[in-house]
Amino acid sequence: MSESNHPHAAGHPGGHPGKHPGEAHEHPGHKPTMTLEDGTPACRLIAWEVTRSCNLACKHCRAEAHPEPYEGELSTEEAKALIDTFPDVGNPIIIFTGGEPLLREDIFELVPYAKAKGLRCVMAPNGTLLSEENVARIKEVGIERCSISIDAANPEQHDEFRGVPGAFKTSMEGIERLKKAGIEFQINTTVTKNNLPFFKEIFHLCQDIGAAAWHIFLLVPTGRAVELGTEVITDQEYENVLNWFYDFQKTTDMQLKATCAPHYHRILRQRAKEDGIPVTFENFGLDAVSRGCLGGVGFCFISHTGQVQPCGYLELDCGNVRDTPFPEIWRTSKQFLNLRNPEVYRGKCGHCEYERVCGGCRARAQTMNGHYLEEEPLCSYEPKKKAKA
Repeated sequence: MSESNHPHAAGHPGGHPGKHPGEAHEHPGHKPTMTLEDGTPACRLIAWEVTRSCNLACKHCRAEAHPEPYEGELSTEEAKALIDTFPDVGNPIIIFTGGEPLLREDIFELVPYAKAKGLRCVMAPNGTLLSEENVARIKEVGIERCSISIDAANPEQHDEFRGVPGAFKTSMEGIERLKKAGIEFQINTTVTKNNLPFFKEIFHLCQDIGAAAWHIFLLVPTGRAVELGTEVITDQEYENVLNWFYDFQKTTDMQLKATCAPHYHRILRQRAKEDGIPVTFENFGLDAVSRGCLGGVGFCFISHTGQVQPCGYLELDCGNVRDTPFPEIWRTSKQFLNLRNPEVYRGKCGHCEYERVCGGCRARAQTMNGHYLEEEPLCSYEPKKKAKA
């Protein structure tokens, strides 16, 4: 799927279907709109939490989800009215996520409705409900990629993290059904101290089962993940794993992506300079032309109740689609306008020479440093630019 022979290049033909919001990776046939007519950045990716209900109890769940229905979910009519507005902010990829999106009764009505608008649709099921019937329906309505979260190469470790015995086995069975149906899938893995030593094994598992891509996610301590303090890697471990990731990409043609890891855009440029490789789309795919943190810039999250946020981890109330049309929220939200202006970022993020390609994780800034505009707490890099007066 590479655009060139350079080992880093990848087309990333999926969106970012996943339990955690992150960066958009458009399909080669998907033509993103970069700027709207009024100069507002186009929305490239929407993670839509169509339900918060879930049959798992993952230790890192930002939503602290449970299987019972939640009050206040958008009705079918409200959901369709929201879909009607999506083309007004560009040509975004729509991630049907949750919770567990397959627990929403009208999910197979909403997806074709969005497809009829010309929108690329992907889904983030947890894998355990991918029955033959559900996979057939996913295929029928035109979901173009599914993401499945696998956090270990062995059942015991994965099940312990996901909170349900047998989750690994049922997810693998679901993946086999996706493969039989010809539905592309990617694997998402959350980085913790516990599984970091076993990343090569997880990668080989992804490769062996035929995943189209492997996305690693750097943990954001929110929701249940707040209780995982000992599992959050340090800033130096963060730096080490992203440097390892840069080197590891040279060894495989599989599409690899570091998500919720904006520093990777800095590291990529530092390492590419050392290697004498130009940072171009041909050499590095969308990593060369995209920004580290896209929350509120090219990406947003919409909750099950219609609250719009920069991402699922950053619980800022930027407006509710029940009260304000989504395109108006996208264009005028004060928080979104701040996120699009690195000049208002604080601490070293506000004067870093990589501010426009990295941006730091605004959710970690909020949960660990008290405000979404504060500096990224898990970055060990010291900017060469002087602080603003």
